[in-house]
Amino acid sequence: MLFLDFTPDLTPIELDVYKYIANHLDKVVYMRIRELAQETHVSTTTILRFCQKFECSGFSEFKIRLNLYLKESAPVAGGETFDAYAIKHFISRTLEPDFQQIITQAAEQLQDKSLLLFIGKGVSGVTASYGALHFSSVCKMALRIEDPENYPFDFLNETDARNMGIIILSVSGETREIIRFLNKMTVKQATIISITNSQNSTIARLSDVNIPYYITKKQIQDADVTSQIPAMYILEQLASSVKKHLNQ
Repeated sequence: MLFLDFTPDLTPIELDVYKYIANHLDKVVYMRIRELAQETHVSTTTILRFCQKFECSGFSEFKIRLNLYLKESAPVAGGETFDAYAIKHFISRTLEPDFQQIITQAAEQLQDKSLLLFIGKGVSGVTASYGALHFSSVCKMALRIEDPENYPFDFLNETDARNMGIIILSVSGETREIIRFLNKMTVKQATIISITNSQNSTIARLSDVNIPYYITKKQIQDADVTSQIPAMYILEQLASSVKKHLNQ
């Protein structure tokens, strides 16, 4: 709520004050406490109690934090989230022998697996769903695991685990839930292929094969908007390579 990451317990009167502020943000940052009290038909004491519930010592601190919130929420001029040059540069790198060798290495690890599991969180989870569908259509039975921590893998025996290929998608390579899951699956000797933005991440180091794509990370406020085009491109190349190995 506003600059808080939780919703404070507001009385009906305080909720009316909040609604007024939310609808007049640009105006409130320049108001005096008496002016806000007059506009909302409450006492200055009520305004002070309201500010304290927003973890502010008084109305002056509330206005400072509100002003910072407005600046952080404002769209950045010229802040395009799509970088065509970066995508073009990435695709050119995929044609190099070193990159193709990594794709081949990953395909060789997956060609004999009876089941592929795709895992990702957030936007990478959407890409994981696409990967599972694409692989199922092209070469191998594949499923997406939406919440790896709540799937009963504890009783999975090592024989079944060895017949699985796990494909991890993560921009940062540091997703805690996935790292905990990989620690369990590594013990069971499952084959792990990761697609991350860097080969130096924890998930990359826990993998049998890591395919890094190295593009500039982009973030808008708390949202990671790094392009998923490289990850999807790699998935399609990898599926094609697995199919090629199966047909040999």
